[in-house]
Amino acid sequence: MKKVAMMYDFDKTLCTKDMQEYSLLQDLGYEDASAFWKEVGKLSVENSMDGIACYLYLLQEKFAKMDKPLRKEDFKEVGKKIELYEGVSSFFERINAYGRSVGLEVEHYIISSGMQEIIESSPIAKEFTKIYACKYYYDEEGIAKWPAQIVNYTTKTQYIFRINKQVLDELNNKDLNAYTPKEERPIPFKRMIYVADGITDVPCLKLVKEYGGKSIVVYNPNNGKAGMMAQTLLQENRADYVVSADYREESDMDCLMKMILDYMAADAKLEDLEGVAQ
Repeated sequence: MKKVAMMYDFDKTLCTKDMQEYSLLQDLGYEDASAFWKEVGKLSVENSMDGIACYLYLLQEKFAKMDKPLRKEDFKEVGKKIELYEGVSSFFERINAYGRSVGLEVEHYIISSGMQEIIESSPIAKEFTKIYACKYYYDEEGIAKWPAQIVNYTTKTQYIFRINKQVLDELNNKDLNAYTPKEERPIPFKRMIYVADGITDVPCLKLVKEYGGKSIVVYNPNNGKAGMMAQTLLQENRADYVVSADYREESDMDCLMKMILDYMAADAKLEDLEGVAQ
């Protein structure tokens, strides 16, 4: 069977808010999470600092000042508290089964600026072929000392090419950058789907769309501002579809994904017929 890659942001795409807001920021004394993100923005501007590197630094620094250094175990606990959108827990199994029914093997990937340690501890971690996200370097005592991997809004795009070529190891840049004819890439762009929630995912949404795949913007149905932002991305031709972040069976998202798989399956069959002697 031919493969299809479904790629997802995580925060506000599969779960209801930024993962740091489920307990980490409360542990730092923030009653309003937006106050922390404002500090991140201010520090970033004042020091010409990458925003993602900035939040990783600030989180680590603030816990250290409380004499409570961040440990890998702390992030694992956060992962268990994540609140997923309705239907997410059963979505992957349903979509995999539907894919097989139309002759496609579906693989799922995370490409997130969130924290890998948290996502890997979430209830749905096992559903993903690979999780690409930020992570820390830890010392021999398991204390976070320095960002080991930073995945920002533009570097996210490299992981789409890794999936396209199936060079999934982040340390393997040689094969990633080697020339590979499009027809020899295991998962072509036209069998890719990117799902995300907003403006920070525009580079990936646009890349997948322009290369022949499908880009979907999801929004929290209880957040009018998020809905308007999603519609703006559609109107600006940065995405193919906008849908509520409801992943339950027979929801708009569920039906849309199945229609896209039907389309990709038909296209794959037509591709096999090309050049066949009549």
